[in-house]
Amino acid sequence: MERTVIGTAWVVVVGLAAWAGQPEGERKVPLDKVPKAVMDTVKARFPNAKLIGASTEKEGDKVLYEVELKFKGLHHDVTLETNGTMILIEREIAFKDLPKKAQKTLDKEHPKANYKLIEEVIKVKKGKETLEYFEAHIVTADKNVIEVSVFPSGKLKSAQPKSKAKGA
Repeated sequence: MERTVIGTAWVVVVGLAAWAGQPEGERKVPLDKVPKAVMDTVKARFPNAKLIGASTEKEGDKVLYEVELKFKGLHHDVTLETNGTMILIEREIAFKDLPKKAQKTLDKEHPKANYKLIEEVIKVKKGKETLEYFEAHIVTADKNVIEVSVFPSGKLKSAQPKSKAKGA
């Protein structure tokens, strides 16, 4: 009996330690619980935007907030530090709005793909916004779901398989 209790306790301790060591995933946060500094930055950069939702996640020692919003008809995901420092903007765009070189690369790499989402990925450093690359979420002709990143120059940055499309 004592061995069973000790064994069970050991399994619980090991399980809790493993669980506690796991990186925290993204968690939904009510907009009224987002820090004031974060909301002030978002509202200043995107005046009159329709706020959709927010989430938080840990990246190393930092807690980051992602605020989802609609601004000038376009969907945006804005990533900020707790103090309100903006670090990343992901803005939805149409395929036709990609630079021609980026369009050619995507067409060449994944002909007949179905584009589910294309975003501009804009890094923000010291208040300066710089377009880094484009991220396309696509379903290939053979029904694979892939996230493809391409630089404005047309150079392929990365392609990561995600899953098989539903019904494939």
